[in-house]
Amino acid sequence: MARVQLYVGEALGRYGFPQGHPFGTDRQQAFWDEAQRLGLDARAVVCAPVQATREQLERFHTPAYVERVAQLSARGAGLLDAGDTPAFPGCYEAAAAVVGSVLDALDALVAGRARRAFVPIAGLHHARRDRAGGFCVFNDCGVAIATARARYGLRRVAYVDLDAHHGDGVYYEFEDDPELCIADLHEDGRFLYPGTGAASETGRGAARGTKLNLPLPPGAGPSAFAAAWARAEAFLEAARPELVLLQCGADSLSGDPLAHLDFSPACHAQATRALIALAERHAEGRLLVTGGGGYNRANLAAGWTAVLEALLSA
Repeated sequence: MARVQLYVGEALGRYGFPQGHPFGTDRQQAFWDEAQRLGLDARAVVCAPVQATREQLERFHTPAYVERVAQLSARGAGLLDAGDTPAFPGCYEAAAAVVGSVLDALDALVAGRARRAFVPIAGLHHARRDRAGGFCVFNDCGVAIATARARYGLRRVAYVDLDAHHGDGVYYEFEDDPELCIADLHEDGRFLYPGTGAASETGRGAARGTKLNLPLPPGAGPSAFAAAWARAEAFLEAARPELVLLQCGADSLSGDPLAHLDFSPACHAQATRALIALAERHAEGRLLVTGGGGYNRANLAAGWTAVLEALLSA
């Protein structure tokens, strides 16, 4: 079996918002309890969180925004966007642990210390270069893509997003990047935040045709997923990526309180298995998985353990 690194720890668990916010600090524990119950923890290489440096954060984010987060974090109050993403004491350090853990996983994949890696408390795909959005302070996916290019010379990157919400912070910040292939399955933006990700959004300029948005209607379940995934898989194969990133948001599972899709954990497992095979064919196995959203704790535990089981069993 290939070595799979799994990032879990107190520093990652602190990424969450207070006062009954849907993105609470209990999300990591909900996953970890189920992973331990299934014995998956014993099969993975469990790694401690790692803190990102400012230099690493600024590979994607503007220095002014990073400084603003640091200031509001120290103050312990304020809004980082229009209202979804409040600052809380230590939010800078918690968000930097998300990014740092993802970058540590990326380094392990490139160095050959791991074949695959999973960071459940990550996949914060709404943050833009200069602002927060949708519960996301720093965009670990964006930083990872920028780092893959700047530090490791990996140009062809595939970003795959199963979260119910469109990954706007990745899409728009790389909309004109022809070497970033995006396949994003999500609830139609006419019904759900952030209101973007129409099928007509395929990239801009030289990147036109390198992005595949697959908006699905509320109530779309496993059969709709299967049809959309078949399109995504063919699209990704043609890109021949050197690195594959998967954001496996569990809010697309049936019964999430903030979204309206009806996927099952088997959908996430199917996508994971397909991306393992894709990465083995084109990317020397390099598959980096982040957890993304998910606000029904039982769904989150079931969805993410299905992904982890697929990673461990390949």
